[in-house]
Amino acid sequence: MALRHDWTKEEILEIYNKPFMELLYEAATVHRQHHDPNTVQVSTLLSIKTGGCPEDCGYCPQAARYHTDLEGNDLMSVNQVKAQALRAKEAGSSRVCMGAAWRNVKDGEEFDNVLEMVRTINKLDMEVCCTLGMLTENQAQRLAEAGLYAYNHNLDTSEEYYKEVISTRGYEDRLKTIDNVRKTNVTVCSGGIIGMGESEEDRAGMLVALATLNPQPESVPINALVPVEGTPMEEQEPVPIWDMVRMVATTRIVMPETQVRLSAGRTQMSREGQAMCFFAGANSIFAGDKLLTTPNPDVNEDMEMFKMLGLNPQKAFEKKAQPESVDADKSQYQSKGEKPRWTRPGHSIDRNLQAQEKAKTKA
Repeated sequence: MALRHDWTKEEILEIYNKPFMELLYEAATVHRQHHDPNTVQVSTLLSIKTGGCPEDCGYCPQAARYHTDLEGNDLMSVNQVKAQALRAKEAGSSRVCMGAAWRNVKDGEEFDNVLEMVRTINKLDMEVCCTLGMLTENQAQRLAEAGLYAYNHNLDTSEEYYKEVISTRGYEDRLKTIDNVRKTNVTVCSGGIIGMGESEEDRAGMLVALATLNPQPESVPINALVPVEGTPMEEQEPVPIWDMVRMVATTRIVMPETQVRLSAGRTQMSREGQAMCFFAGANSIFAGDKLLTTPNPDVNEDMEMFKMLGLNPQKAFEKKAQPESVDADKSQYQSKGEKPRWTRPGHSIDRNLQAQEKAKTKA
């Protein structure tokens, strides 16, 4: 399946609403064409500055205007971040994402400290991701020079529904930050949240906004809203697991080479539900007891689940996507005299290559 950047909302809605088993099969097929289905990246999300945010995101307990039980903290020190990164690596994480509750990055001592955190984690041979709010082109370049691997800036939802979620930052502001990151060698991580009262059309609209970017984001987190008391969305009903699987599957189909990240809301999912998400194309999770401020499964529970499902943690900087077709895969590696990464005895891609060879021999 070749990459497309011209998806329409109608096409994506048609995929999203396919009979469940058909959707699951198609997504799993696409996933196996582009990724190792038994490999899932484990990432750790670390809140390096919590609370006091001037934004009014309706889902977020870090907004200063909402009355939640969140305990804020000032920016962590470089040594504190390094210690947590080392613990994360020992527990199996290959990526650390640092989040700060800022509306936008401001040049100065705090940003300089973040740059040093990036350099420090980069030396640990881990992927480093940041989510710090809006960035200028110059700030994005400075992060790139420090060794940042990815920058997260979620679209959250469709452009049409966005105004129901947040008023202190426009949709174009988010797209501008992504554009500034794209001017560097830093990869883009951008996704959204379902369960905020949006319609299926809004979910499709968010995927249209992401899938029509060229290039598409290297990572797309799919979050299920975790309602927090004191926020405007505290009364929202939990997202059904079927909706999460459909969203993961649709994301996988329209963005086949992207790392689809099963993010917030996993504490509400059974292992069976998470397994369906992996089958549908999710190939990344966040480990640790918290995702910034919301609960998350314990890392030991995740490792037990990995063992049960036969999943292997992905290594840092490991190639994530396969070429767009088996023929491209074959020619790419034959020219180098190498064997494709995913071509191993018994693997589906290996069988496909063998079948092609037999067909050519008979012809």
